[in-house]
Amino acid sequence: MSISVTTWHLEQTSPADLFPAQAPPAEQGVRIVRAEVPSPEFSRFLYTAVGGDIRWTDRLTWPYAQWAEFLGRPGTETWVAYEHGTPAGFVELAAEADGSVEITYFGLIPAFRGRRIGGHLLTYGVERAWDLAERWPGRAPAKRVWLHTCSKDGPHAMANYQRRGFRLYETTVTEEDEIPAPGPWPGAGPLTAGHTAGE
Repeated sequence: MSISVTTWHLEQTSPADLFPAQAPPAEQGVRIVRAEVPSPEFSRFLYTAVGGDIRWTDRLTWPYAQWAEFLGRPGTETWVAYEHGTPAGFVELAAEADGSVEITYFGLIPAFRGRRIGGHLLTYGVERAWDLAERWPGRAPAKRVWLHTCSKDGPHAMANYQRRGFRLYETTVTEEDEIPAPGPWPGAGPLTAGHTAGE
């Protein structure tokens, strides 16, 4: 059975476009740290833990070498949000040769959604996209930060991006085979209904 999937492409063209979200209270113990050592095991954990209930499936078939090659590319970064030492979500950045930085993935593990972490993590990730060149000698400063989201994603994702100052620049509609949500690992099944990535 096929379904219609709408994909929205959004962008910022200046650091001034960002509208920061308020950070969670200090007692919540939220901190954001860059995973500086490329780790396919850790990145795949984040990918499946965040995307298991919202049909993130495109990387499930990646072999170890493909994960390692992607994560090892200059200008690729993974920033992880922790709440009291436990991973809560992540934002993945990928610099491009034309001066763009793509937010390739962003979201929260279901148990951490609705806890005022998503807007803060997205804000931090966008700031790191804009200053990414400072951490990669020889790379030109970012000219644009962009991402895409789709109708399979959580219902609050689009609003979160727009609240942070992203502007819609392209919309496409495609037909795709309907795929059940795989859950975070085989046999786990979809997680609690009503939770959405990046909330």
